[in-house]
Amino acid sequence: MNRRTFLKALGATVAAGSTAAGSAPLFAQKNPHVAVVGGGVGGATLAKYLKIYAPSIDVTIIEPKTKYQRPYGSSEVITGHETMDDITISYDNLRDRYGVKFIHDTVTVIDHAGHKLHTAGGRTVSYDRVVVAPGISFDYSQIEGLDSEADARAKGIVHGWDAGEDLLTLKAQLEAMPKNGTAIVVPPPNPYRCPPGPYERAGLLAQWLEERGDDAAKVIVLDSKNGFTTDVTMLQAWNRLYKFNLPEQAKGLYTEEQLATFKHHEGEPKVDWIMGVMGGKVTRIDAENMIVETEGAGTFKADMINYIPPLKAGRVALENDLADETGWCPVDPITFESTRHADVHVIGDACIAGAMPKSGYAANSQGKVLAVQLKALLLGGEIQTPVYQNTCYALAGNTDYGMFVADVFRVKDGKIVRVDAQRYLPFDAEPHMFSMAATYQQAWMKAFTKDVFG
Repeated sequence: MNRRTFLKALGATVAAGSTAAGSAPLFAQKNPHVAVVGGGVGGATLAKYLKIYAPSIDVTIIEPKTKYQRPYGSSEVITGHETMDDITISYDNLRDRYGVKFIHDTVTVIDHAGHKLHTAGGRTVSYDRVVVAPGISFDYSQIEGLDSEADARAKGIVHGWDAGEDLLTLKAQLEAMPKNGTAIVVPPPNPYRCPPGPYERAGLLAQWLEERGDDAAKVIVLDSKNGFTTDVTMLQAWNRLYKFNLPEQAKGLYTEEQLATFKHHEGEPKVDWIMGVMGGKVTRIDAENMIVETEGAGTFKADMINYIPPLKAGRVALENDLADETGWCPVDPITFESTRHADVHVIGDACIAGAMPKSGYAANSQGKVLAVQLKALLLGGEIQTPVYQNTCYALAGNTDYGMFVADVFRVKDGKIVRVDAQRYLPFDAEPHMFSMAATYQQAWMKAFTKDVFG
């Protein structure tokens, strides 16, 4: 059974429902109150599981959007394998089934001393503990030619790294590409959300162009890095699927026996990866003329540019003294309490979580652990020694060729560290194993979404 057949058998994706905007109550009740800033994967998981573990604790999510759009798997909107409806998820179950309250507003100020949140809509919300799960923001200060996210968007350069309408812009840009044109994908430097994601997106673009009949189209990945999560299996797949020739500088990723399995392709590749050591770091984008300049690999002319800028913690964290000089939020590895302010916990992409990546699954794992810890902190009990997990699936481009990374993490000497174990599909995996990984990817996204929001 291939991936498409499996999807039909599995049925429709999580349907998007409507959510009424919450109103701001005065939280002077006897029950402890946990306010959650942000309704993404981390915030939603924490809220749901805290209500399951400790129904007497009042939980309120403060989130401007009335529906959630999942970033995981959203690159498939660009290539038409998914729709915006497919990635849009209702908050109804969290509210109606689990008793999570919602205020659809934006937190602007965290009064750490007063234990109060102030919103753009003029509301004041008191809390006993606050969980800040603000996701990410984008830093355009390191690129010449784009002054801000708004400036980049006005010039037609969008990242599409936080779902939203940018995905449809990228879809339209892909469909408008001339035959046998060039698309450029610029991944962000570490750390960033969804480590395999930019490379999956590059492969998806190459596959779409190939299926359109563009035999000479090309996707170029201009990178500041020299490696990425799933690189060993992703580059192997590109070599098999898209005439990708392994750069000399990347051969250290493989054993001699593995290198012997790579084919050498004549002519231009359909996917190319210009590593940081090859000068691939992008320094300037001329959006008007669609020119990308690099640190040492020359200048590239493109028909489509997908620039994903460096990331930082979400703005509410940056603007309320939760982030350090790195732009991310330091936390205790067991309770995720901020090291900068008491009674504030930061989870998900915004926090510094040791060896854990910035991913939806990592945020989900952190949210579940924090729910247990908050129950102990607010109702009495022992703080538990946590074990965290992460799993990420990715496609090579062809939607029947998948891969994954799976990890377990523990706290050791005050840091979150990865348990040494097999992380990826074996290099010599049989073809059906890559096909099954693609099938599992879709099943995993459905099950994962239900675990968070269902």
